[in-house]
Amino acid sequence: MTTGTRASSQREPQQERSRLTRERLLRATVDALAQDGWAAATVAAVAERAGVSRGAAQHHFPTREALITAALELIFDDMTASASAAPESVPDGDRVAAGVARAVAIYTGTEFKAALQVWAAAASDPALREMILPLEGKFAHAAHRMTVSALDPEGTNPQARSIAQVTLDLARGLGLADTLSDDSRRREQVVATWTLLVSAALDASNDGAPN
Repeated sequence: MTTGTRASSQREPQQERSRLTRERLLRATVDALAQDGWAAATVAAVAERAGVSRGAAQHHFPTREALITAALELIFDDMTASASAAPESVPDGDRVAAGVARAVAIYTGTEFKAALQVWAAAASDPALREMILPLEGKFAHAAHRMTVSALDPEGTNPQARSIAQVTLDLARGLGLADTLSDDSRRREQVVATWTLLVSAALDASNDGAPN
């Protein structure tokens, strides 16, 4: 093995370890935001949560701003990917229920709870707000597209887009309620009722559409 080849083979494990450390720090940041709030997401606290030395954490993220920026990108990338993923195959009769449930799941997950902490901080931080808006816009577009496709896969219902938006607004509200206490029992009832209303509204809109 030549010196150059040996050096290259040594760099690859180091690069992989560095990547894994960075990912642990970002995941720990998301968890810190979701579970303990904005104030808990400091470089030192995140390093301890991730089981990484403070020096190693600061090597990747010298400042809290760098850590939060990278975590934000991860949060919205995860949420956008979840909204953009192909839905599981479901019987046609369960299509609306699956679409509503998926919308609610996006807004009740760890990533949304973490994002909510950053949104609250951005209300009084113009620079942070400017950073969030395009990421949130990309996610919102993917979530709306996913929900419309779930409710109206053939693209023929004239009310599908507006119903999808109201569904997402409802899901966001349920996500907000879930941050204060375990709201799962009431949420199940709300989702079941909303699913029936959406099915009825889509059926009525289809019946009234011109042939």
